[in-house]
Amino acid sequence: MNATLETNQLRQLDQQHHLHPFTDFRDYAENGGRIVSRAEHIYIYDSDGNKIQDAMSGLWCCSLGYSQDGIKQAVADQLFELPFYNNFFRCSNQPAVELATRLASMAPAHFNKVFFTNSGSEANDTQIKFVHRYYQLLDKPSKRLIISRKNAYHGSTIAAGSLGGMSAMHAQTQGLDYIHHIEQPYWFELGGDMSPDEFGLWAANELAKKIDELGEDNVAAFIAEPIQGAGGVIIPPDTYWPAVQKILDERDILFISDEVICGFGRTGNMFGFETYGTKPDLITFAKAVTNGYMPLGGSLVSDKVADVLLGHGGEFAHGLTYSGHPASCAAGLATMDVLQHTSILEESSSVLAPYFAASLASLVDHPVVGEVRCQGLVAAVELVADKASRERLAPESAGAVYTRDRAIENGLMVRQTGDAMIMSPPFVTSKAEIDALVSKLTGALDKTAAFYGLN
Repeated sequence: MNATLETNQLRQLDQQHHLHPFTDFRDYAENGGRIVSRAEHIYIYDSDGNKIQDAMSGLWCCSLGYSQDGIKQAVADQLFELPFYNNFFRCSNQPAVELATRLASMAPAHFNKVFFTNSGSEANDTQIKFVHRYYQLLDKPSKRLIISRKNAYHGSTIAAGSLGGMSAMHAQTQGLDYIHHIEQPYWFELGGDMSPDEFGLWAANELAKKIDELGEDNVAAFIAEPIQGAGGVIIPPDTYWPAVQKILDERDILFISDEVICGFGRTGNMFGFETYGTKPDLITFAKAVTNGYMPLGGSLVSDKVADVLLGHGGEFAHGLTYSGHPASCAAGLATMDVLQHTSILEESSSVLAPYFAASLASLVDHPVVGEVRCQGLVAAVELVADKASRERLAPESAGAVYTRDRAIENGLMVRQTGDAMIMSPPFVTSKAEIDALVSKLTGALDKTAAFYGLN
């Protein structure tokens, strides 16, 4: 913009004309929100001049922070060279070709094909089409059911929202009838008297039970995030993924690993499935693939699936105008350069992540903290009124909402999901900035404890 509008004017215009995602429209029209005006390193600045430490990497996506000039320059250069052309009608462009090749080289050896989308939602819609086309070509049309998990998030289009298990989304739109849900591996909320290991096996067996209920000849795929991110950073017990993989190995069912949040280093490995030793047939990616600077998502397709799709011929009747957008793919290539050709992933995994986990662990004894979960650079702090019974602070997660608001007032952007405070700090965060994160969060927890009379 050539002119800077006053904050109040911006807010009024925003309230009058802009409908926001996952927002109470009436509440926003009445009360408005925050205008973010600029960002650098791991900080955002609003139009009132407030500096806020971003412990969410934007929306899980700016893993390398806001000051990666190489990515910005790559996008600018590409816009001057080829700002757009579509990938329909046997056309391609150099950044799309190079990024597809690069991603295939980064994935396990049996992944050699990439389909580009604009988001994780569209990528998971695409996965459904790949799965159904695969079994059609194998002359197994009855294999069309897909199993997902409650409280999972796989996007917000009708198809991706159906794959997810978010009750609020399902209440507002009728989901697809061929998608079924099983219980999530959320020990703190659902484990009861079981040990975490016992609960992990129980939760995995829910998949086997659902397959048996629906019939193996009818089930096409199981989709899951390695760690349920938007659901509250649900980190499964150690027994869960090995048991799930065994169940899938014993049956003719494809596995889709949704890496939109966990991919590109978030859990300590390049992909989350590598952290947990699973063997997907399809990989969904988005977000951090461009460090959030440009919209891009997609599917990595294993040879098992691709060989059938290519071997039988026939048009794959699916596409998106901006699939393989040259500027987005240029951003992806520049992001992969940082991840692959610098020490940032090694340092974040071996130095920053353990420091982050140890620092957050100091909150376990806080009066309103029931559990701290951490894997790599993603974490959750569960809030309770009573540690023994796991009783929550207030109905409708009001205690966590209160804590989130106090944290933002303290200059820390964290997210509230259910009764958990969740965070995914950028990989470029320093130890001193981790200390600041924990200090600011502790201040918010202290205010919450005082508000509920638990200090």
